[in-house]
Amino acid sequence: MLTLEHISFDVQDEGGEKGIIKDLSLTLEDNKFIVITGPNGGGKSTLARLIAGVAKPTSGKIYFDGKDITDAGITERANLGISFAFQQPVRFKGVQVLDLLRLAAGKMNLSVADACRYLSEVGLCAKDYINREVNASLSGGELKRIEIATVLARGTKLSIFDEPEAGIDLWSFQNLIQVFEKMRNAIHDSSILIISHQERILDIADEIVVIADGKIRRQGPKEEILPELLGTSSAVDVCRNYEGGN
Repeated sequence: MLTLEHISFDVQDEGGEKGIIKDLSLTLEDNKFIVITGPNGGGKSTLARLIAGVAKPTSGKIYFDGKDITDAGITERANLGISFAFQQPVRFKGVQVLDLLRLAAGKMNLSVADACRYLSEVGLCAKDYINREVNASLSGGELKRIEIATVLARGTKLSIFDEPEAGIDLWSFQNLIQVFEKMRNAIHDSSILIISHQERILDIADEIVVIADGKIRRQGPKEEILPELLGTSSAVDVCRNYEGGN
């Protein structure tokens, strides 16, 4: 279980101190597929980075399985079972996909067969990718699916994806939806947290959290929250917006 208690995150700009996350408290239960959504600039991606340890809150506490991880770094959180997939996956010149999967799994002796299984689970033909370099020759959609394969290889308790639909074409997005649907159906002793605007991703969720202006506006089961979102013109715009990041 992930618990955030009175989390705030401030940054300095030309006008002085600006609050991005404002006294936010949130509990995310285990074995759930959770989507955080809301308008651009509302604090969604910042919240994801705070959970992953990429950024540290100005105030408040973060607990994971009852352990205070507020001051824990990315590596410590990863060792505890938290993985994070960025909006724009990193390219690694000279590193092959097989090497990346082995690093993610923490097993340099990970078999080729197991590595191929992870690639197949994200809809990639393993023999075409296993020895490819993770470089500019791969498309945005291919990189996204390889990054998801590394998350599967890690097998963490909490997997966080920050706007996985960003910067990819419609065909790749449709394939990502199938991957997330498969992940949702296979949840066991783990949770998935996705930052997204997309209605098709929201429709997979067990629970939806709506954030705006650094605060939680709504939280509840998909059946309750999604009809409310789709019932407003501003929410429809949010769900259809491929761009974003905050």
